[in-house]
Amino acid sequence: MIWYKDLYVGESIVHKTKKVKWKIMHNAGQIGIYVITLASNRQNLLDIIPSYELMQKKYPKKDMVIVGLAKGYDEAVEVAASIIDEVYRSTGTFAVRTYLAEKQG
Repeated sequence: MIWYKDLYVGESIVHKTKKVKWKIMHNAGQIGIYVITLASNRQNLLDIIPSYELMQKKYPKKDMVIVGLAKGYDEAVEVAASIIDEVYRSTGTFAVRTYLAEKQG
């Protein structure tokens, strides 16, 4: 897993970011936590994945780029929407992958 440097985090877990990241990296179960990643295919912009799915041994997470965290699916959708909105306002396009790569440097 690759963590985006300027991680987008939902308001309800902003004060727990380090703890949530640690638990995800160490396969500790977390109910209701979702990760927002760059899309696994080129037709989509972002993927929203429940963190418990990442606990599976065979889950393809080697090249996964996590750009956001949220508690609850609704908040995950809000965080993903805010990322896409930021990309569109800054570039006039929906090139999320390119925008985030340039932003990170």
